[in-house]
Amino acid sequence: MSLDKWTSGKYYDAWMGRWSRLLAKEFLVWLNIQAGARWLDVCCGTGITTQAIVEHSSPASIAGIDVNSAQMAVAREHRSHPKVSYELADAMALPFKNRSFDAAICGLSLQFIPDPHRALTEMRRTTRPGGIVAVYVWDFAEGARFLRLFWDAAAEIDPGAAEFDQARRFPLCTPEGLRAGFAAARLESPVVKPLEIVTRFANFDDYWEPMSTGQGSAPHYLSLHDERTRLAIRDRLKVLLPADAEGAIVLPARSWAVRAIVPLE
Repeated sequence: MSLDKWTSGKYYDAWMGRWSRLLAKEFLVWLNIQAGARWLDVCCGTGITTQAIVEHSSPASIAGIDVNSAQMAVAREHRSHPKVSYELADAMALPFKNRSFDAAICGLSLQFIPDPHRALTEMRRTTRPGGIVAVYVWDFAEGARFLRLFWDAAAEIDPGAAEFDQARRFPLCTPEGLRAGFAAARLESPVVKPLEIVTRFANFDDYWEPMSTGQGSAPHYLSLHDERTRLAIRDRLKVLLPADAEGAIVLPARSWAVRAIVPLE
């Protein structure tokens, strides 16, 4: 049984897009890649990070790749640009020559690649010596509170929720996991940094509604369960989520970013 579902770029944007935009900007400011660079955006999805590179990093070009045709269709329709080319391709077998890029990045997706090590090795291969390979992922264990509280609530209602919990599934998404992964891919001088944003929901419905999309991990988990279970999780979340006097829910959210240098040959 698949533990994640990515069949709609539109619904992915509704579930995760607003937070992806905030993180992408923080990530690119931290990377501070020089203008005129050639970029590779691995697992570009609906093109949110790709668009952020165009807006904030003055690239010479960007190649965005993904295996998901539904998400790629949204990227091509809504986030096209003369400097951007989108291509259906496998992160573990990139269709580019050695040293094609100055920077290769992957946003919020490395953990979903069947073999992250092969993907990092391919990113290193296609980036020039002295260039940058960088990734950011959610801190599923503690920092992404809007996700952590969901899985805590789900576990109270359904012991089987632990199988879907991203903190349990993705040990890569920790500072130690990222450093080890980058070292194994022979990327030099990895630096890990927390990226902090704030997730703001106007009310509980604003939080809960994207859960009905079935896209991603938590919404897909809910779609596999009956209404009684879904309602019980919803009711438990109403207790767990902190709301102010107007009903707004404001939660900190952290991701881990890592950057490293492609070794000189």
